[in-house]
Amino acid sequence: MFSRLRNDFPILDTRVGESALSYLDSGATSQKPQCVIDTFTEYFQQRNAAVHRGAHTLAVMATDAFESGREAVSNLVGGVPEQVCWTKNATEALNVVALGMDRASHGFGGESAGRFALGPDDSIVVTEMEHHANLVPWQQLAQSTGAQLRWIPVTDSGELDLSDLSSIVDETTKVFAFTHVSNVLGTINPVKILVARAREVGAFVVLDACQSVPHMPVNFVDLDVDFAAFSAHKALGPTGLGVLWGKSELLNSLPPVLTGGSMITTVTMDKSEFMDAPQRFEAGTQPVAEVAAFATAVNYLAEVGLDRIFDHERELARVLLDGVAQIPGIRVLGAAKDRIGTVAFDVEGVHAHDVGQYLDSQGVAVRVGHHCAQPLHRRYGVTASTRASTYLYNNVEDCERFLAALAEVRPFFGVQ
Repeated sequence: MFSRLRNDFPILDTRVGESALSYLDSGATSQKPQCVIDTFTEYFQQRNAAVHRGAHTLAVMATDAFESGREAVSNLVGGVPEQVCWTKNATEALNVVALGMDRASHGFGGESAGRFALGPDDSIVVTEMEHHANLVPWQQLAQSTGAQLRWIPVTDSGELDLSDLSSIVDETTKVFAFTHVSNVLGTINPVKILVARAREVGAFVVLDACQSVPHMPVNFVDLDVDFAAFSAHKALGPTGLGVLWGKSELLNSLPPVLTGGSMITTVTMDKSEFMDAPQRFEAGTQPVAEVAAFATAVNYLAEVGLDRIFDHERELARVLLDGVAQIPGIRVLGAAKDRIGTVAFDVEGVHAHDVGQYLDSQGVAVRVGHHCAQPLHRRYGVTASTRASTYLYNNVEDCERFLAALAEVRPFFGVQ
């Protein structure tokens, strides 16, 4: 089945010099099937109009496409369409929550927003493996409110060290924000255990689901998180589109941080009243073509089956890990058994950027750098790593071509 799916992705026919392309950088951004590309183009050819603002036929068609995207996403991750708020990316979605809490902490949003207020007696908890998008906003919130920022450390094996969970997440904790799957290590974190502790102390749970939603079955209702964020472009969809998902009663109380048209009920010259979610967080002109294309991507994933995608990637991860273990001078970061098909590693004596350039010369596309996770790299004593990340369109041949090229890196650079 998965070998046939490769035919749906035209970019995989690209050649890099004399080599066929093996794309192992889906952790950064996924490639797009032809049906998603076609939907994006077709929208502008046949349905382009401003949503929610007109009574003419094109406006109705555009609005239907826009709202159908919300329904498709809610079918994928749980809940109802009104819990799906569009943002320009997952980073913005996480910032909407953090900045909304910041506004509440400074008296905005009225009485209903008071539950989000933080102060010097409160704490915010993250983990040492967070992407900067789920770390820097909470650093900023702590600085603005005086709250203490704490974090759960990472073990040598690349898993969260939960031995002190009860003392790190305690009665002062107002926000517990963590990633579902590490974008560097591929580790799948025990969300239900973490949520259970948050519930014991009354903390809000914010889940970074960027590396989980595209690769495995995820249901935010079942996980009982309060807010979650993920991006379209990592899940076969277009760039410029993210999702903020939240419990309805919380979304409707959180102060919005982007204000203007399309998110208000009443405006006078001295005050405004805001709509409920999702429009509450969707000020201005919306990325309607992107939403329509993402709906096609989501339906494609559902048709393939996230459970089958997950199993497929786990098989590829085993091929990668077993192969890397046979190559001298390669250290894989982390060794968690519960993981997706993402493998980051350090090549002894060769900088990650040089590794990436050599692999590219052989037609193998990987990611190099700190992957927006500097604290995690510091934890492992490196400034950068090389990361291979798989998806549903990859196969064993991609992995074998990667391993063959990786085995040549140190000899090529004259490292013994």
